[in-house]
Amino acid sequence: MARATLAEAARATRAGPIAAGGLARRRAVIAFLFCLPLVLLVAALVVYPAFYSLHLATLNKSMTRFVGLANFAFLFKRETFWMVVEQSVIFAVSAVIFKALIGFVLAHVIHALPARGQRAWRGLLLVPWVIPPAMSTLVWWWMYEPSYSALNWLLVGIGFAPVPWLGDPYWARFSVILVNVWYGAPFFMIMYLAALKSVPAELYEAAEIDGANAWQKLVYVTLPMLRNIIAITVLFSLIVTFANFDIVRILTAGGPRDLTHVFATYAFKLGIESNDIPLGACVSLFMFPILAVAAVFILRDVHRRSREIAGVAA
Repeated sequence: MARATLAEAARATRAGPIAAGGLARRRAVIAFLFCLPLVLLVAALVVYPAFYSLHLATLNKSMTRFVGLANFAFLFKRETFWMVVEQSVIFAVSAVIFKALIGFVLAHVIHALPARGQRAWRGLLLVPWVIPPAMSTLVWWWMYEPSYSALNWLLVGIGFAPVPWLGDPYWARFSVILVNVWYGAPFFMIMYLAALKSVPAELYEAAEIDGANAWQKLVYVTLPMLRNIIAITVLFSLIVTFANFDIVRILTAGGPRDLTHVFATYAFKLGIESNDIPLGACVSLFMFPILAVAAVFILRDVHRRSREIAGVAA
């Protein structure tokens, strides 16, 4: 009887890991099936168009003959293309920096408010991000328009000269960046605010006991705890800002003298307006290596930070 009991216990012990492994496999299969529609959707709307754009970039203007890398070679010889690359980098990097800084400040201000006040301010400050970009950009265009500019009316009213917001290249660059910052800063705010609420209050209490002031709490507690979410948010916004089309298209259409073109608007000009779809595809594909390099550095930093946190927790 004792031997039979021991044998049954041994079989149960061996069957335990097998059953657990089978359950894990079933859960993995179920999780994959749930994710499969999204995977197929991404493949249909992202992967296939990307490879099709790569195929188009190797064709001639009439899309009847394979020309290899000739379209890229033609673009690299054009001064306007490199001006678009420079403008796209300036537009994306400066807009993301200002969005991150403004969002960070707003998140801390709202986080310090009472709970009832937070709801009202969150809703109010999210309005720019909720409004469709094309609609809000039309309002900004009206504010910039030289004949009916509300901004120039205010400037003249206080004794300043009117500003050619969309007529001067430098003011036009500033104008499109300002609208992008106004539209995107609430996204950073809401992401940072959610991250701030996840920081344990005990860390701030321990820092206060150690005699840390507000600046030291920010540098040694808040920023390290928000480092990963800041990196991910910056990467996401960098991708979206590089691919921005509507703001530049509505405000300046790339002018004056093509000095406010970004990748998306220049690709539209070449591919659709000039009826050279392969050349437009080349311009759109040029965003990939720039964003890939940024993603590698940012995600590597996130991965290193995650391993540091896991090591401390262990």
